[in-house]
Amino acid sequence: MNQPIAIRTARSVCPHDCPSACALDVDIVDTHTIGRVRGAKDDPYTAGVICEKVARYAERVHHPERLMHPLRRTGPKGSGQFERITWDEALDEIAARFTAIQAEHGAESIWPYFYAGTMGHVQRDGIDRLRAAKGYSRQYETICIGTSWPGYIAGTGLLGGVNPEQMAESDCVVIWGTNAVHTQVNVMTHAMRARKERGAKIVVIDVYETATMAQADMGLMLRPGTDGALAVAVMHVLLRDNLADRAYMEKYTDFSPEFEAHLATRTPEWAAEITGLSVAQITEFAHLVGTTPRSYFRLGYGFTRQRNGSTSMHAALCIPAMTGAWQHRGGGAFHSNSGTWQLDKSAINGARMQKGEPRWLDMSEIGPILTGDAKALKHGGPVKAMIVQNTNPAAVAPDQTLTHRGFAREDLFLVVHEQFMTETAEFADIVLPATMFLEHNDYYTRGGHTRVLYGPAVIQRPGETRSNHEVINAIALRLGLDDDIFKTIDRDVVAETFRRSGYPALEEVEKTGFVDRERPDAAARFADGFAWPDRRFRFAPNWQDVADRKGYLWTCDPAELPRFADHWAINEPTDADHPFRLATSPARAFLNSTFNETPGSQKREGVPSLFIHPGDAAPLGIVDGEFVAVGNIRGSVDLTARIRTGLPRGVVIAEGLHQNKAHRKGKGINTLTNATPAPPFGGATFHDAAVWVRRADTQ
Repeated sequence: MNQPIAIRTARSVCPHDCPSACALDVDIVDTHTIGRVRGAKDDPYTAGVICEKVARYAERVHHPERLMHPLRRTGPKGSGQFERITWDEALDEIAARFTAIQAEHGAESIWPYFYAGTMGHVQRDGIDRLRAAKGYSRQYETICIGTSWPGYIAGTGLLGGVNPEQMAESDCVVIWGTNAVHTQVNVMTHAMRARKERGAKIVVIDVYETATMAQADMGLMLRPGTDGALAVAVMHVLLRDNLADRAYMEKYTDFSPEFEAHLATRTPEWAAEITGLSVAQITEFAHLVGTTPRSYFRLGYGFTRQRNGSTSMHAALCIPAMTGAWQHRGGGAFHSNSGTWQLDKSAINGARMQKGEPRWLDMSEIGPILTGDAKALKHGGPVKAMIVQNTNPAAVAPDQTLTHRGFAREDLFLVVHEQFMTETAEFADIVLPATMFLEHNDYYTRGGHTRVLYGPAVIQRPGETRSNHEVINAIALRLGLDDDIFKTIDRDVVAETFRRSGYPALEEVEKTGFVDRERPDAAARFADGFAWPDRRFRFAPNWQDVADRKGYLWTCDPAELPRFADHWAINEPTDADHPFRLATSPARAFLNSTFNETPGSQKREGVPSLFIHPGDAAPLGIVDGEFVAVGNIRGSVDLTARIRTGLPRGVVIAEGLHQNKAHRKGKGINTLTNATPAPPFGGATFHDAAVWVRRADTQ
């Protein structure tokens, strides 16, 4: 089909939960319509390449099922039965219900809930303005970064690292625990450039043969949750075979005889039993990075979504500290630059208005919280009202059974501001229609790179949709809050945030679309020492220092944590009744539950499926293409079996968050995942579940 002819091309930014935050060139067909979406060629990280789902963004913007008007529930919770109402009716009811609930149950009974459906700071984080001014329960943000960030900071002292463009200058790129082809295609752009121009080796470490591993020179397929064992065994080999840079460690790390003695017990033979890798594979990898000074470790999020995820991140990060790779351009490590922006966001989040010290509720425990778990509620009263923006917890949150049970409570007043009638919106009492990123103004930080990007409104909003910023302000004003912060427009908030942060004026930023916040190369590589007071990388992390630096809340006794980088064997155990380890890995055409409503993505992903090794399928009588039941103590899900050899025995993989209704019994994959917070500071353990698998009942 021919593309419509664009009248102009507008610069924008992908708003979704991905470290790339790609710079986009968007064809504008008319004031309401977009055409093609392309990666900006003049952006050095995007480099003209975007993922296929964002390239099809017109499918989302112009989808016939977009929400266009406010709605009020008329049927049972979860029925999806609604009637159209006006914005005034919706806002009046929200204000009246919130006021009555606060009067009867206290401010903490109301819990605004949000996450990363948009990564634009104004539209994403503005919900905290309302929370602060009213003293509502606070949200402890754990669902994505709760395990990975602490593990990285434990080593370096700062959430930052070597500019990812330097992958192109590397002689070895290690892509650890992320399927970049599915989730961050730009990593591959720069890694492949290193291979083409320098003959660099690409190493991929993951729990199954992903599309990224298929492009690797060395693929290490290990059992879920055993990354720490691989890392410490690699360090054992580096020391044993005189490949460690002892002079670098002496100057820049806390390396000690005690740590060396600890690693002496972490042999490749020991790690082979745990990881499923061979001694030869572990040794070969250690020798590759030990003899290649320009080794770049791109550490992802996926491998940390285990109960031992923080310690696994820290252990993997220790390898370039032992080899001294940080000394060289094209060497070192990177996870996120999210600790480097130095933004004053008080114009967005209303921090100066904070009323009292309300409890922190862990967003990953939404199921236990809504079903009355006293510990999850911090021994306070029940949550009686919520407003949800930018997330779909009925599909995304762990322990879906509890989450749905909580949302089904008739005494829970639920407001959902959304673009589509998601599973969460179906439980709502009031549904409000939301704009998309091309229809409002915002700025975006780029965790996977060095730029802060501005994305202006470039088309008119459809129907009666309103932005998150407008909705929060409107509710606040209805509740009697009269601070000028609730009378702002989004563009002015972007400008004020830049001003308070010492950034260039928005009018200047608009000319290029970005502010480059790249740290000097020496600082990014910690060439003058790491970010702890003694300037040393920590092989023996002080987790209390991490908690103090980031304001983290403990979920375990600190004494339980390993003293040194190590494999911490605390993951959900398999047993005779639950012999398989399940990882719920990301799909190529979905982003969490976003894009699972668009035709192109649905066609690409097909039906909800389970990858299972033929050696595991045969004894169970499982045939490719038939339904299998997968379950544990939290419930069961029916999936279509896909028999493949590219995964370890005893491991099963379910890719992508399909709509719950796409599953045979209406239950999504997060029925099986655990809401118990991971140590040391919380986090969702999506890839850490023990399950049984059997042929499904076809009746």
